Amino acid sequence: MNYELLVIVLAGFSALVITFLIFTIIKNSSMKKKYSPIISIEKELKKLNKNKTKLESNIENIRNSYKEKRQIFDELKKRVGIYDDEIKLIELGFYKPNFDFDTSEQFKIAIMDCKDKQKQMIQDKRAVYCKTEWTIDGSKAKGRTMTNRNIRLTSRAFNNECDALIAKVKWNNIQKFKERIKKAQEIIDKMNASNQIFISNKYLKLKLEELRLTYEYQEKKYQEKEEQAEIRRQMREEVKLQKDIENAEKEEDKYQKLLEKAQKSAEISAGDKLEKLKLQMAELEEELKIAKEKNIRAKSMAEQTRAGHVYIISNIGSFGDKVFKIGMTRRLDPMDRVRELGDASVPFKFDVHAMIYSKDAPSLENSLHKKFDEERLNLVNTRREFFNVTLEEIEKEVLKEFPESEFIVTAEAREYRESEGIREQRRMQKEKMEDFELPMSI
Repeated sequence: MNYELLVIVLAGFSALVITFLIFTIIKNSSMKKKYSPIISIEKELKKLNKNKTKLESNIENIRNSYKEKRQIFDELKKRVGIYDDEIKLIELGFYKPNFDFDTSEQFKIAIMDCKDKQKQMIQDKRAVYCKTEWTIDGSKAKGRTMTNRNIRLTSRAFNNECDALIAKVKWNNIQKFKERIKKAQEIIDKMNASNQIFISNKYLKLKLEELRLTYEYQEKKYQEKEEQAEIRRQMREEVKLQKDIENAEKEEDKYQKLLEKAQKSAEISAGDKLEKLKLQMAELEEELKIAKEKNIRAKSMAEQTRAGHVYIISNIGSFGDKVFKIGMTRRLDPMDRVRELGDASVPFKFDVHAMIYSKDAPSLENSLHKKFDEERLNLVNTRREFFNVTLEEIEKEVLKEFPESEFIVTAEAREYRESEGIREQRRMQKEKMEDFELPMSI
């Protein structure tokens, strides 16, 4: 009886368990189906978070790698810079010549002396030296032979590099070339480190000195050439003044003779002929007066070598609208100098804003140059008399000493303005033509 009851209870309990399991499975299936989108999103978020962590790690690695490579790049750029002919002057500094000597000939002698010192160092085996006495197969003689051969090769390599640079030295590369010579010594010394062969610092200094002297020799020659050109220009001015005097004397003599001839004819003439001669004599007297004044002025300018004209001119088409040349001429007709400046070397003619006569033209010119020294366009060659100033500033300074001077404020710049007009017409015509061009595809 008890056994049967136990079987019935177990059977009922099993049925309940099975029923519960079936219900749970059905319920879980229903819940899973209901919340499957949320579960999927959570899985995706986990994946994204995992990927995010991985990406952040990669980004950090890339940043670190970039930082390291940027440092290498900057270092390489710095090294390559000394071989780059187009590098900006500001990066290596502008070289200012010392000019230890007054003439190019003295520089030439100094260069030869520097080379002689180098030759002596090479002969004394002090230019390139070896720190170790090598032995080959137990023979010191063979070791010395090897060392001497390596020293000759080192000397030749270093000298060839230096000579090539010295031959090409200019104002815009001298600083780079100094660094390249130093770099050449450094590289060659590293290559010879195992042989214990090195280039002496004293020999390096002599090579750098030769580079400097060679550059300054060229600069001094350039300055002397400019000075000679200025002297020749002044001599041409003197010749032109003398020709002006001769022409003025000839002109005065011509009108004097014509007047004397007319006066003689008038003495024996009467009536209408006499009246005509009187009119002719009046005209000749006026011409003679002008010729005499011209002759006196020419002689005065020749005698008073400081007398002349200071001119203020501009050339908008060539230099812009705020650039003026302040120069001086002693020619009888100062416009000759202006026309000369506007020759084929510039695309447009100069406009004259003021032409001031002074008994001491060099002093006036010099005072204006000093006043506007900071505004010079060419800070190296002061003979280039162009200044980045306004006409009002120049006028203000001139009027202090010459209050009656007249200034033409507006530059005509006729050829330049006409050229700009033609250029604008061409541009507009081109735009019109482009409007009618067919497209490449539709």
